[in-house]
Amino acid sequence: AQEAFEGNRKLFTEKRERLYTLKKEIEIKEIQLQTLKTELDKTETDTSEQSETLAQFDEHLIKLEKELEGKQKVLEKRKHDEERHTTAIQKTTETIDLIRDELTQVSRKLDSKRNEYNLTKSLVENLEGFPEAIKFLKKKANWNKNAPLLSDVITCDEKYRVTIENYLEAYMNFYIVDTERQAFEAVDILSDASKGKANFFVLDALDHYEARETQIFENAIPATEIVEYDPKYKRLISFILENVFIVNGGPADIPMDNNAIFITESGKYTKRKFSVSGGSVGLFEGKRIGRAKNLEKLERDIKNLESKAVDIKEKLDQKQQELARLKADTFKSEIDQLQSDFNRTNEEFISVKTKKEQLGQMLSTHANRREGIVNNIETLSKSLEQLKPEVVTEEESFSKIESVIGELEEKAKLENVQLSEKSQAFNEKNILFHQKQNRVNSINQEISYKQTAFDGSKHRIEKNHQELDKNEEEIKRLVTSSESNEGELIAMYDEKESIEKGVNEAEKDYYAQRGDIDVADKTLRELQRKREQSDTLMMELQNRLNETKLELSSVKERLSVEFNVDLDQLLKTEEDITDNRPVHELEAAVLKLRDKIEKMGPVNPMAMEAYDEIKERHTFITEQRDDLLEAKDSLLETIGEIDTVAKETFLEAFANIKENFIKVFRSLFTEEDDCDLKLVDPDNPLESPIEIMAKPKGKKPLTINQLSGGEKTLTATSLLFSIYLLKPAPFCIFDEVDAPLDDANIDKFNNIIKKFSNESQFIIVTHNKRTMAATDIIYGITMIEQGVSRVVPVDLRELAD
Repeated sequence: AQEAFEGNRKLFTEKRERLYTLKKEIEIKEIQLQTLKTELDKTETDTSEQSETLAQFDEHLIKLEKELEGKQKVLEKRKHDEERHTTAIQKTTETIDLIRDELTQVSRKLDSKRNEYNLTKSLVENLEGFPEAIKFLKKKANWNKNAPLLSDVITCDEKYRVTIENYLEAYMNFYIVDTERQAFEAVDILSDASKGKANFFVLDALDHYEARETQIFENAIPATEIVEYDPKYKRLISFILENVFIVNGGPADIPMDNNAIFITESGKYTKRKFSVSGGSVGLFEGKRIGRAKNLEKLERDIKNLESKAVDIKEKLDQKQQELARLKADTFKSEIDQLQSDFNRTNEEFISVKTKKEQLGQMLSTHANRREGIVNNIETLSKSLEQLKPEVVTEEESFSKIESVIGELEEKAKLENVQLSEKSQAFNEKNILFHQKQNRVNSINQEISYKQTAFDGSKHRIEKNHQELDKNEEEIKRLVTSSESNEGELIAMYDEKESIEKGVNEAEKDYYAQRGDIDVADKTLRELQRKREQSDTLMMELQNRLNETKLELSSVKERLSVEFNVDLDQLLKTEEDITDNRPVHELEAAVLKLRDKIEKMGPVNPMAMEAYDEIKERHTFITEQRDDLLEAKDSLLETIGEIDTVAKETFLEAFANIKENFIKVFRSLFTEEDDCDLKLVDPDNPLESPIEIMAKPKGKKPLTINQLSGGEKTLTATSLLFSIYLLKPAPFCIFDEVDAPLDDANIDKFNNIIKKFSNESQFIIVTHNKRTMAATDIIYGITMIEQGVSRVVPVDLRELAD
């Protein structure tokens, strides 16, 4: 019945499609015919209208051409103005950039001069590099504070500063006073305060001094000509720089004259009468001369730079205002408007021209078009006359097949109902058959397991009987041998007593000797302890003696160098003088050493700044390191807390999952079945693998792979639900999970799904009829027509009601 229905339905579908095609073709041809007739009428009307429009386009084109020429000229003029305006803006911008660069350079120079001024001012005020006596006199209120130092009244060009300062090193710390009385007052002040010594130039004493005429040497400049000073100090400068010349070059360039002093420009060599001196030039040499003069010069330079910076800023403001005005007075908006008008007129011109050409083409093609339309109308009329009789025939054939299809469909429904009833009966009998067969297989397996256990127990019983007989024989042999060995044991006990007496006497002698040895050891340790204490005390006294000697030596050297005092004479010791040199030689040696110390140069004035900078960097780096260490400790502490919380949370969740796994596993198998979850490394639970143990009744599998497909599925389902129970989800989807299960296990699976469906909704993709029968709602996919699928829902709860 189904085959007959399908055959007629296929024929019915073909006839329906054929009839639909013919009707559609007729409708299309009728529409085409009507369209062609309408188009023919419209073509005739349009031809007359377009002929009139073509003449209007010619007039409009002439007018647009004139308008375009005028706008083109205005636009080009404005573009030329805009180019000149853009060039002016660019030049002004470049000028502003140059002014900014100049302002930046002036600002940098100004900052440099200010820093140099502050540093020089600090050096002048604090008298850095000068002896304590010079600083003391500067601060003394009851002495002439206006008396300058030689280093403050003279200055020179930068390249000669090192040379002049090296030569005048012995005079740099001299005060310049007007009268000898002022010098004596200063000496008395220093003497009373014990603040050292100071030297003075007396200007009154130089009133009668006349400088000799300066000689002229090739490649040498008189020092008096390169030094700048106040006119009132001319005699003094002539006195200290008399016959001193600066040589441009090296030792080979120094003239041969013993009456003059020659210094190379670098300050490396100094040639006097019968002597030559020189050596390396220190990094901070040349920094004391002309500090006060340099301070005044720096102050003038700072004022000039500040004035220059103000002028540059005013100039920059003017240029920026000019740039803003130029940017505001732009022709761009006007050009854009003119360009827009020009483009609009041009587009209109092109549009009109294009329309004119199109109209010309349309007029030339309309005639050909009318002939084609007339031919098409005739062809369509003939085709319609042929199709209409064919449609009538197809409609009659379609009506007959439709009536046959209805009868076959009713018959197929009746046969389908009978098929469903018989299929249901067959399924019930088949289910019962498989249940009985599974029960038989289970009983056979249990019989086989019991028989194997019985055979093993029987074998163990026989083995235990044999071992029992052997043990009884061994007991009898041991009883017999024990009776014969009693006599020997008594003799051995007697021998043992005699040996013990000898051992006791030997132990008494040993312990007596051991006591004497302990007393001697104790005495020896006490002596060693006293010796160590004595050695320690001697070392401490020796260290103190060495330190005292070092301090005494330091005091002697300081007294000898600074105060020219011999400590040995003051103490009136009776020690012999080891150095037998004459006094004048010793004094010469002292002067030589003192000159050597003075030639070492002044204290580095930048040392404190360098020290502060390095100290600040050291403090910064130390703080950064401490912060990093604190951050590391904090991070490690946080990691420890996270590990602790993670371990506790994991172990708690693992324990709950393990308990749920056992419950669900036994509900899917039997209460006698065993399962477990174990950590391979319990000490490190977060990294430890997890072993899954599943032992159904009657099996002892070593791994889970030895289980059957259904047992694996039930075990996996048990583990899934044990995890799911820890934190249930609102939805759970299974995709053909029940495929490897037999009917009995499918029922267990369905029961547990029913049990958990009170809290969650389960969506199961399945082909099993028992699973379908246990669901609440079934969504089936069916194909009513070829290639067309649809969803058919069935609510089994309504059917149950």
